[in-house]
Amino acid sequence: MSSVERQLEDLKAEITDEVPDDISISDVRYEGPELVVYTRHPKKFAQDGDLIRRLASKLRKRITVRPDPDVLSRPSEARAEIEEVIPEEAGVTDLDFHADTGEVVIEAAKPGMVIGRHGSTLREITKRVGWTPEVVRTPPIESSTVSNVRNFLKQEREERRDILERIGRQIHRRQMADEQWVRITTLGCCREVGRAAFVLSTADTRILIDCGDKPGAEGEVPYLQVPEALGAGASNLDAVVLTHAHLDHSALIPLLFKYGYDGPIYCTEPTRDLMGLLTLDYLDVAAKEGRAPPYESEMVREAIKHCIPIEYGDVTDIAPDVKLTFHNAGHILGSAVSHFHIGDGLYNVAFSGDIHYDDTRLFNGAVNEFPRVETLVMESTYGGRNDYQTDQEDAERQLVNVINEAHEKGGKVLIPAFAVGRSQEIMLVLEEAMRKGKIPEMPVHLDGMIWEATAIHTTYPEYLRDDLRDRIFHDDENPFLADYFNHIDGGEEERQEVADGEQAIVLSTSGMVTGGPIMSWLRHVGSDPDSTMVFVGYQAQGTLGRRIQNGWDEIPINDRNGGGRSNTMTMKMDVKTVDGFSGHADRQGLMNFVRTMNPRPEKVLCVHGDEKSTQDLSSALYHEFNMRTFAPKNLETFRFK
Repeated sequence: MSSVERQLEDLKAEITDEVPDDISISDVRYEGPELVVYTRHPKKFAQDGDLIRRLASKLRKRITVRPDPDVLSRPSEARAEIEEVIPEEAGVTDLDFHADTGEVVIEAAKPGMVIGRHGSTLREITKRVGWTPEVVRTPPIESSTVSNVRNFLKQEREERRDILERIGRQIHRRQMADEQWVRITTLGCCREVGRAAFVLSTADTRILIDCGDKPGAEGEVPYLQVPEALGAGASNLDAVVLTHAHLDHSALIPLLFKYGYDGPIYCTEPTRDLMGLLTLDYLDVAAKEGRAPPYESEMVREAIKHCIPIEYGDVTDIAPDVKLTFHNAGHILGSAVSHFHIGDGLYNVAFSGDIHYDDTRLFNGAVNEFPRVETLVMESTYGGRNDYQTDQEDAERQLVNVINEAHEKGGKVLIPAFAVGRSQEIMLVLEEAMRKGKIPEMPVHLDGMIWEATAIHTTYPEYLRDDLRDRIFHDDENPFLADYFNHIDGGEEERQEVADGEQAIVLSTSGMVTGGPIMSWLRHVGSDPDSTMVFVGYQAQGTLGRRIQNGWDEIPINDRNGGGRSNTMTMKMDVKTVDGFSGHADRQGLMNFVRTMNPRPEKVLCVHGDEKSTQDLSSALYHEFNMRTFAPKNLETFRFK
């Protein structure tokens, strides 16, 4: 018998001793980080609302209770009883029964009403029918991404259970190493923005944190071939942790499966969906531009199949000697500061990912409260000595002024925007400005993936700022459903109509003008001196966006009729930059993130910024807080214990 089998036998005996005599425990299994308990008496389990909580506390495990399939009521009978228990105003749109696990997936417009106070309605459902309810939200705006991901995972339930059981056994295997140490190896994203990738190693475990591309630098990928990563084979990695879905952090996650990786990806649920959206688009853009994609779309599906979603604040075992906790990073939907507790109190490391320290219209500010952090790996995008952004109110005033000036000239406003995060932030500003009469009412055209990304935001309002979440719950107050917004879905023909038509605002991907529909808009309105292009997000070195921002006016534009020919267009539209909308903290925000940590880390690695930014921030943190700081280069390894 393996050590895991013995462990499960011991747990089964312990649970049997703990539960009342009239509740039988028929099986206990690991599925990923969770302990799944099967019982022939699910209704009795549900009658004691604290029983699962007491077991989880005693065993220090995340526990799910499922009924044995042979004690389940028929779905037709269960459906009627479930519909009787759930209030009509919950807006149930689907009930999906899975007899193999005894779960019923309830999709509803208002999941909170299905859950009930402290889970009371869920317990009532199990008491009545025996099935274990799982609740998901019906998207207020229809999302093909959310629908496709849910349907795909539904089709793959059986294989996914096998994957989770295998992962569970890996997580709970016996520690083999006698010695204990902690190391971090930098595979990218050091003294540069992009291709984020780090390996966190212990004597027993290797974890890859992020695996992205580098905007504007085709072919520059993380150093995955080194022995610490894939150089010794993909099975060398125990887990992948994805901080958020932006391509400079997620683009090459599916590539790992092409190389043979078959382990878990830990991320938040919205990050999983957004990764699917953005990586599939990444492949599509590569194909349209005649570049060989680094992997096939099948690898994106493999990545989604291996995702294990974790909610903010949940402490999760991801290896025999590592616990992971996600906290809100305030950057984009589902972005997470990732805290690793290593060993039995041996060491604690936090990776900030990308953070925004202050509240924005979309998100609450980044969380920096941890029981312990000895080392912080922190982004430095705006860590330079003079990288102070305009505060949000000033930024919004500036944007309103730019729009009014362009409107007075009779021109259009073109805003290159990242589909995820900045677009929704700008949408909220525009909606309020038009509603309050600060700018004239006019169409706001959303091109590229912006509408789909917005639909995903409305699917997960619990990840948004508190007051915005409450507005989304009421259709008549949902700002993303305002009449001003128009989804461009008619391609080139519709773009031409907009360009020839009335005054308007256009939000279009890509945010750094590196391809996508923004190139078409440049063709249509770039030569109009009455129109204005407004940059509201970071423009990385080497991107066309950075060149335009720096004054370039001879813009390469591909021939729209194909043939691969490239023409040059003289750009005559006005170019403005409005700081303050970035999803990244500025210099002061980064300093405040560290200043308000209690206790502060002993060491900080400043990454994800150009050379000057990382060195400036490293120096400032050292002088201000008397801590050891580093601005590492790629391929450096740090030993911390």
